[in-house]
Amino acid sequence: MTTYDFSNQTAIVTGGAQGIGGAVTELLTANGARVVIWDMDVELAQTTAARVGGGALAVQVDVSDWDSVQAAMAKTQETSGSVEVLVNSAGIAGANAPLADYPVEEFRKIVDINLNGTFLVNKAVVPGMTAKGYGRIVNIASVAGKEGNPNASAYSASKAGVIGLTKSLGKELAGQDISVNCVTPAAARTRIFDQMKQEHIDYMLSKIPRTRFLELNEAAAMIAWLVSAENSFTTGATFDLSGGRATY
Repeated sequence: MTTYDFSNQTAIVTGGAQGIGGAVTELLTANGARVVIWDMDVELAQTTAARVGGGALAVQVDVSDWDSVQAAMAKTQETSGSVEVLVNSAGIAGANAPLADYPVEEFRKIVDINLNGTFLVNKAVVPGMTAKGYGRIVNIASVAGKEGNPNASAYSASKAGVIGLTKSLGKELAGQDISVNCVTPAAARTRIFDQMKQEHIDYMLSKIPRTRFLELNEAAAMIAWLVSAENSFTTGATFDLSGGRATY
């Protein structure tokens, strides 16, 4: 396994209690980072923190609420100091339905968490990175944000927005040693599948040329390089984890 030096670095991982975020939490901790898990499910986050060790902490936060994000940021700085790494993994899939039938409040909820949540967390973390002149950010989007999945207009639109936000922020901070990139995973077997109809899961699998779902450790490996000091040039970019699905 490739290793990186994250010693003396604090990393926030939103949605870090399980799924891709959980795999990232484990890998960064194993490479010396002190990880602060931001998650709505604080009990699961505490369990994950205890399991990975390394001084990992759990903070309950609603990424779609600015007051909650600010409180989480203040607690993180109080306990762990400056933040060098952010992996923004919190997100939901939401309901599957044709756009004409899509519940308005459900659409707003998905955009609030996936897109507005990404904005708020980045907004909270960037000033500290700017002051220090160093930082690494990865926002987790989705291949659905590139290609659009039928009956998933809210999720697809929210993840397309994450890609656009990442590109914009990457250009804003390009003059400093701060990189802002995103990854666009194909589906991985996580708890998010519980929110989807089986026919939608089957559809996603049928679109992956490798004919299997993404493994969590595969996602974590790419993200670990993106948030390492070795990634000193690439910013504002989109990295595919689509198993050959993405066409651009």
